[in-house]
Amino acid sequence: MAIIGPMKELADYITTIPDFPKPGIMFGDITTLIQDPEGFSLAIDKLCELLKDVDFDYILGSESRGFVFGAPVAYAMKKGFILVRKKGKLPRKVISEQYDLEYGTATLEMHVDSFPKGSKVVIVDDLIATGGTTKAIIDLAEDLGGKVQKIAFVIELEGLHGRDAIKGYDVESLLKYQGR
Repeated sequence: MAIIGPMKELADYITTIPDFPKPGIMFGDITTLIQDPEGFSLAIDKLCELLKDVDFDYILGSESRGFVFGAPVAYAMKKGFILVRKKGKLPRKVISEQYDLEYGTATLEMHVDSFPKGSKVVIVDDLIATGGTTKAIIDLAEDLGGKVQKIAFVIELEGLHGRDAIKGYDVESLLKYQGR
């Protein structure tokens, strides 16, 4: 009979790096979660659990960590996966949305034919901080006639008030940290 140790929680797979990218920041490194088979499986299973009762057609994931979590969730739930990429990375006709960063702006794009008008979509990403990236994805989806049913994150940095940028949407996160 095998002796089984205590079950690890999702947070146990995330490594905290002090003073990265600058002094005073406690950075939660998800690469240690992704590289661990049990940790990665746990994260995907928990994201699927958040979406199990949601009626939707497609999952949208942003470059690049949204791809890491969104694609396996789409596969597990037998849904289509739509890439939301940085400007200039998609080969066909696109729709674009510019959004603010801490120091400047960035642009996200989706193919104009990503999904039929009226499709129900969910957004899956690794992290919500200020909410700017997520708001840009929402705007892209809605400009194409999509209906955002839910937004799911692995981590939420509550102190950065990202939910303020996406009020009115069904948002859940697996882990919450104060963040700053």
